[in-house]
Amino acid sequence: MPYRRTPAVQARLDAQRGLVLDAAVELLAERGYAGCTMSAVAERAGLATGSLYRHFTGKSALSVELFRTVASHEVAAVSQAAHQHDDLVDAIVAAIETFASRALKAPRLAYALLAEPAEPAVDAERLVFRRAFRDVFAERVTEGVARGVLPAQDAALTAAALVGAVAEALIGPLSDPAAGPDTVPALVTFTLRALGVTDASDT
Repeated sequence: MPYRRTPAVQARLDAQRGLVLDAAVELLAERGYAGCTMSAVAERAGLATGSLYRHFTGKSALSVELFRTVASHEVAAVSQAAHQHDDLVDAIVAAIETFASRALKAPRLAYALLAEPAEPAVDAERLVFRRAFRDVFAERVTEGVARGVLPAQDAALTAAALVGAVAEALIGPLSDPAAGPDTVPALVTFTLRALGVTDASDT
């Protein structure tokens, strides 16, 4: 008869996995992917290195799960911001502000999500989550066009361009601790112009 974990054993393993991911997020925010070795994560979590292999086959698997964990929180925050306003332009602006502001508040973590060299499996996850961000913006752009608030446009293309442009524009400020306070307002102005909002210069 095959062994089956009892609920108590499974709960303990789940809690241990949570500790590992929490420790990995802390290290990612401090040191990037290079600092998230299996031994470093185990030490931060207060576990033996061998214990990590009960949950992850190696650093690549850990890095993928780590990326998914952090990126999912960011997508959720941007999605929430995008749905807090009835005015669709305000909703898109709020989403851009949230995307950029959260990145600038945690620059090392944001750089790891957006651009830091990592395992090929992490690069594949970046594409998945860029599409998730794109879909958040595309939904609101589609509604804006349907309501006549925005000019006719390919919503998915506009959304993908916004995500790519904003992510690229943030790379410099994320690597410069002395970056000025104008980054987010400038990105908002760029977004309004990209959407075709006629009074972007006055916003």
